[in-house]
Amino acid sequence: MESAVIDGIYTRYEVIGTGPPVLMFSPGGFDSALDNWRTFSIYRRLNLLDHLSTRYTCIIFDRRESGSSGGRVERISWDDYARQGKGLLDHLGLAQAHLMGGCVGCSSAATLAVSNPEIVLSMVLFSPAGGPKYRMNQHARLYQHMSYVVENGLDEVVRLAKSHDKSFSSDPRVGPWVTVIRRDQSFAESYAQTNTERYLTIMGGMARALFNRDAVPGPEPEDLMQLDIPALVVPGQDQSHATSAARYLEECLPESQYWDVPVSQQTEETAPPRILEFLDSI
Repeated sequence: MESAVIDGIYTRYEVIGTGPPVLMFSPGGFDSALDNWRTFSIYRRLNLLDHLSTRYTCIIFDRRESGSSGGRVERISWDDYARQGKGLLDHLGLAQAHLMGGCVGCSSAATLAVSNPEIVLSMVLFSPAGGPKYRMNQHARLYQHMSYVVENGLDEVVRLAKSHDKSFSSDPRVGPWVTVIRRDQSFAESYAQTNTERYLTIMGGMARALFNRDAVPGPEPEDLMQLDIPALVVPGQDQSHATSAARYLEECLPESQYWDVPVSQQTEETAPPRILEFLDSI
């Protein structure tokens, strides 16, 4: 594993394979760690890294506030996640790369494409997170954490976070900074001393900034419609990855290809070859 300080935040990353670079924004919600490409949900059985790294340089990393990466208490938006990816490319001396997002990583990849289209060769948007139930569930999780803070205080959040190993998705009370609290004692101490009113204002802003629509959160549709970047969109089909979210990206991205295959038929035998076929065509 390698590491870099990007935008003042410690970032763990790994570079696998040889060939043109693919910057991969990890799946996994608020715990979007690089290991999720191998262990999380559908990605466990697809073995995408093993296949893509035979012809491409796969750059995977722990998103800020995930895995072993650090964090900072602030109103986080998709721009912050995209900036981390851009900073990693700069750190590696790469002027351009393909982008791939899984789950929530699709929003980060699309945001980077809108903010820096000149560095993006193409996008693979695999099972994008989105849909009305997804937005409602994310808002509920964030507001449950805020309620716990109001009733118990931030020092109790720290105590609870260290009392078990559940993620924010499994136990919303511990909040989106839980992995950093557990890993970094100085951060935990500073976090516990944060002004509660300021913290709740930050959290309210995050809920609005991160989950702002009933489709795929992130860039405005009008901005996506200006992109001339080739994109492969692969649909999901559950409450967190609504098929409508993938169709939304297909509609908004002028150069998109939609792989109209149900999740049950997205296998190791079908998905990696389709992605490689797309990347090889660029």
